[in-house]
Amino acid sequence: MFQSLKDILSFLGQRKKWWLIPIVVVLLLSAILIAAGSGSALSPFIYSLF
Repeated sequence: MFQSLKDILSFLGQRKKWWLIPIVVVLLLSAILIAAGSGSALSPFIYSLF
């Protein structure tokens, strides 16, 4: 997983696409939030945030 993230960041650095980094970060955070809220003990706490 970390190798993929490293590859994405090196691609963005080589292509000078620094404006895509916030989009990638938001997508990663939303994926983590969905994975954590899908069926764990943390889901009542995550749902109360919204």
